Amino acid sequence: MTRFIMCILFFVIINAVALMQFTAAQTVHVVGDDLGWTVPQNGATAYSNWAASKRFLIGDILVFNFTTNEHDVLQVPKASFDECSDDNPIGNMLINGPTNVTLNSTGEQYYICTIARHCELGQRLAITVSATSSSPLPAPSPTTPATPSPTSNDCTPAPTSGPTAGSIPAPNATPNSSSSSSVLATLLLSLFPIFMGLIF
Repeated sequence: MTRFIMCILFFVIINAVALMQFTAAQTVHVVGDDLGWTVPQNGATAYSNWAASKRFLIGDILVFNFTTNEHDVLQVPKASFDECSDDNPIGNMLINGPTNVTLNSTGEQYYICTIARHCELGQRLAITVSATSSSPLPAPSPTTPATPSPTSNDCTPAPTSGPTAGSIPAPNATPNSSSSSSVLATLLLSLFPIFMGLIF
């Protein structure tokens, strides 16, 4: 009877630890809120002000609301961000909107739109991703180049209608699999057959 109770208790503990990885809180951040991912009227300050009030954590999701063929999203290093250049991209260009990006590493991350002069006109985002929610809110990254005013017809701001925060699809993302609870759950699950073999 004692072996049976120990087996049940061990099974409950394994399940509790395994479920911990799925209960990690995720925050879905709609980039720019109601503005969406577009050329902002007030330049780069729109996205830097938006990001300054947010806390970005591993496993959080950025939702870029844009119309396909009017905008795109590309993650780039800081030097490319500062120059509004698509040189040295990090990952693939996201061209179908709206699109979700799961934050899976800590540190500074930079996103731009590569269409026409959209980046130069302020369609770019710099964020700092932290590992835990106990980390203080990061200081906003300064925007280095001044935002020029549009001087040609190669870029007009996207219409204000389109996808909004209320119409985003539910993301199908799971927490980062490198979390300590995931590693612990995997370890315990792999030890379970050994433990069962010792009991029976």
